[in-house]
Amino acid sequence: MEGGIEEEASTGRVTGSESRWVDGSEVDSESTQWSFEGKEWSAGPVGFGEESSSRRRLWKKPKRVDSLDVDAMVIAGSHEHHKKDPSTWRTVAMAFQTLGVVYGDMGTSPLYVFSAVFSKVALQSEVDVLGALSLVIYTIALIPFAKYIFVVLKANDNGEGGTFALYSLICRYAKISQLPNQQRADEDISSFRLKLPTLELERALRIKGFLEKNSFFKTVLLLLVLMGTSMIIGDGILTPSMSVLSAVSGLHGAVAGFNTDAVVLLSIIILAGLFSIQRFGSGKVGFLFAPALALWFFGIGSIGLYNFITYDISVLRALNPAYIYFFFKRNNLKAWSSLGGVVLCITGAEAMFADLGHFSVKSIQIAFTFVVLPCLFLAYFGQAAYLMKNPKSTKRIFYDSVPEPLFWPIFVIATLASMIASQAMISATFSCIKQSMALGCFPRMKIIHTSKRFMGQIYIPNINWFLMTMCIVIVATFRSTTDIANAYGIAEVLVMMVSTALVTLVMLLIWKTNIFLALSFPAIFGTIELIYLSAVLTKVQEGGWLPLAFASFFLLVMYIWNYGSVLKYCSEVREKISMDFITELGSSLGTARVPGIGLVYNELVQGIPSMFGQLLITLPAVHSVIVFVCIKYVPVPVVPVSERFLFRRVCGKDFHMFRCVARYGYKDVRKEDHHIFEQLLIESLEKFLRREARELALEMSSDETDFDRESVVSRDSAIQSYVSELHIPLISHSSVDGAKVSRIEDGCSLLPSSSLPSTEDPHLEYELSELREAMESGFTYLLAQADVRARKDSWFTKKLVINYFYSFLRRNCRAGAANMSVPHMNIIRVGMTYMV
Repeated sequence: MEGGIEEEASTGRVTGSESRWVDGSEVDSESTQWSFEGKEWSAGPVGFGEESSSRRRLWKKPKRVDSLDVDAMVIAGSHEHHKKDPSTWRTVAMAFQTLGVVYGDMGTSPLYVFSAVFSKVALQSEVDVLGALSLVIYTIALIPFAKYIFVVLKANDNGEGGTFALYSLICRYAKISQLPNQQRADEDISSFRLKLPTLELERALRIKGFLEKNSFFKTVLLLLVLMGTSMIIGDGILTPSMSVLSAVSGLHGAVAGFNTDAVVLLSIIILAGLFSIQRFGSGKVGFLFAPALALWFFGIGSIGLYNFITYDISVLRALNPAYIYFFFKRNNLKAWSSLGGVVLCITGAEAMFADLGHFSVKSIQIAFTFVVLPCLFLAYFGQAAYLMKNPKSTKRIFYDSVPEPLFWPIFVIATLASMIASQAMISATFSCIKQSMALGCFPRMKIIHTSKRFMGQIYIPNINWFLMTMCIVIVATFRSTTDIANAYGIAEVLVMMVSTALVTLVMLLIWKTNIFLALSFPAIFGTIELIYLSAVLTKVQEGGWLPLAFASFFLLVMYIWNYGSVLKYCSEVREKISMDFITELGSSLGTARVPGIGLVYNELVQGIPSMFGQLLITLPAVHSVIVFVCIKYVPVPVVPVSERFLFRRVCGKDFHMFRCVARYGYKDVRKEDHHIFEQLLIESLEKFLRREARELALEMSSDETDFDRESVVSRDSAIQSYVSELHIPLISHSSVDGAKVSRIEDGCSLLPSSSLPSTEDPHLEYELSELREAMESGFTYLLAQADVRARKDSWFTKKLVINYFYSFLRRNCRAGAANMSVPHMNIIRVGMTYMV
């Protein structure tokens, strides 16, 4: 920053030989921070010889009160954030609901798995059947059951799952976010639940330091997350196409004259109807999901058991993995190619983790172990038994194996199940894009919340119509499930590989996992997934290029948006206004101050944005109260409303200028009316002013304390006295020097009654009256109309990306004012050009 002075320069400090005291809001990773553990405050060692003078300087320097959220630190157990375990019946009920939301995709896989496998391998002997069945059984047992049920589900972020949840979890333990807007105070959010690695875990600390210092690996990790997200969006296109076309294809051959064209046309009609009802929200028809899928699992399990007993019980030999070897020995490269069909049996396994936020780990585990897994096994064993006696039925194996009296009921249920599976994947795509937007990795779009009870139920119109168009194009172009299956497998395997890599990093960085066990996870499951990836990549020319094209497109969009946003933020940091310059202008800011509250929206968490200088030059007057508002997303799922705002005073009291950082989690819903936001902001600001007055009153009282009367004590006692006296205003529940202690209703800090500010405190009352008068005059939203351009000395590639691609995305994405529900009549825009 040119001529700028960091705002933290006014923060009180104490420097010693081994440690220094800093205010909790200072962003300095090298400083010794105070940490709250249980009910005690701890700090680094303080030199005994310097303790007395250090303490004198500390108490004589008024402590800046930065945040109302200090209150959250003193609530007993606020950082534990434990939830009561649901009752047994509640868990069983949730397990039943997961059938309709989580397992729809995997449950409909028997419609097309064996058809896809034997499209590559000619069925000529029982070894082919037993080998394919053995591959399917052990793939399900290893990937969804062993990997996801027992390991991946435990790597959740406060109950949230998915690729971005893993990334946010890692971001909390290591500063790897590309956007440098982290604050120490973010760790005090009750849902942060930060438990740093212990000193014994030197491996974790080394990994943490390596990731934080190496920008290349930060970028690689971000690209890995974006790639996984892109593949999930690709799944949102391929799953409806594959599921609906597979279900409707059962009519081909069963109804006279119902040819391929009719199948494609009916599939397109169903897809158009499916996407058209998305605007009503999944909650409107959600009550049908679980019963329908439960009926579907019961149906395929019963039919599988019937076929298993009726045709050939000897297919149990497939439990011997030796048949996998025989299968490859007999078919060579064709067997390798058929793995692309085998992998379809685990499509939707990622949904178990991605949809974790709606359920509990135990409910998902129970549903899979006791319902999904047995029914799928019975279905595949039954189809294999039918193929042993009817080897020519590979193309329509599912419907051919259904007893004739049950054909139409099963067809109806299969169509409904395929629509439900599609619905779950579409909803997951919406949620994934919302999380990407929250973390600054996707252009802003209109989000409609379709439920007042469940914040996760959202609808994104632009994405919905894009998905519908792509699904119709794919069905009309490919016209068969076999060709779509070639594309489907690549997306699934790549998403699983991203999860394997991120969970391995979680094991090494966060969990106290033995190095051998941690590396065994990618060695086993990563190897299996690489084998499947090598098989599906051979089908790039047969349709496998499709998910790669979709993923590349969305990856490019997300990375360009993130890249441009980071450069823009860094430009704002460089160009922020010097505090000395504002101080020299005086409390009038060199212009007239008129009643009203000006909300200056910007992205800086520290310093005064350059747009404020432009406002001072352009406007004939500025508001009597100025609040610099920063909407910031922190790497947690949800930020409680009581901990939403982080306040700090800017300059002296007579300037009436404040900074407010409004913090949101990536699952938070920002749909409050602007009146509600204004009311919350003013209430929080009033509490901040009262807290500031109490702290200053206490410290003025502390100046009168006679420190010399204390006798010399041991070094440990001195440190304990130093710590307790420092934090008595914030957390202590004991008395101070025999004075009575009073609890403040709007906060948890306890103060001596003699030091509590009177309600007649003239300066506090004057400032509150000024605030109320300004509020009555109304709010004005001061926004930057930003244009981002690359500097003239930049590389050609950077100019191309910033001046054309990023600028195109900014011009066509949802405007910030619309995204914040700001009334247009109260908006003043300031034109700004950022050279990056």
